[in-house]
Amino acid sequence: MRILVVEDDPAISRFVVSGLTEERHLVDLVADGASALAMVAAEEYDAVVLDLMLPDLDGFKVCSQMRAAGLDTPVIMVTARDAVSDRIAGLDCGADDYLVKPFAFEELLARLRALDRRGRTRHLSGLLVYGPITIDPRAHTVRVAGSPVSLTATEYRLLECLVRRAEAVVTRDQLAQHVWGGEYDPLSNNADVYVGYVRRKLQAATPEPLIQTVRGLGYMLRQGRPA
Repeated sequence: MRILVVEDDPAISRFVVSGLTEERHLVDLVADGASALAMVAAEEYDAVVLDLMLPDLDGFKVCSQMRAAGLDTPVIMVTARDAVSDRIAGLDCGADDYLVKPFAFEELLARLRALDRRGRTRHLSGLLVYGPITIDPRAHTVRVAGSPVSLTATEYRLLECLVRRAEAVVTRDQLAQHVWGGEYDPLSNNADVYVGYVRRKLQAATPEPLIQTVRGLGYMLRQGRPA
């Protein structure tokens, strides 16, 4: 799943982003409501984990504005406020679920799986397919030209990011943010190294060069001649 985490507490955001990343999800992080609205308008997410108390717009307003804009991305609202009235307000403004802090990470995962089963968006229940590549986001499995390809968790996140943005340039910074999140060192060459790992594994299953380097910009998943 591709998940947007909206949380302004650094300790909590590190905890959530790290855990979701380890579970092979693609995660973006923002710390305020305005940024959250900009991200969900520009990108397609399978779920939003939305803190209620934010420095500008609170979670109620963010969720309400998402729904008013016609965005049906599932939202799990997270807050320390556990009064029944707060839960009702969260659900009434368009949230799909309500999680009270402090919470066990396993409970967050279970609630995301529940959203996945409901299939609220076009991505949640389907396979990701591009050319010979087929990814099952639920099982975190990859097939290339019908054959299973074994990827590490990091390699899987990288390939899923490229498949979701197939035929669009993904910069090294964008790729690294999706794969490593806040743990990425912009001075490292990890993105290039792991692209090389994935490229070799794909080419072992199909001779077609699928991950193309776009000089000076980043990478593109594309069939056919180089961009």
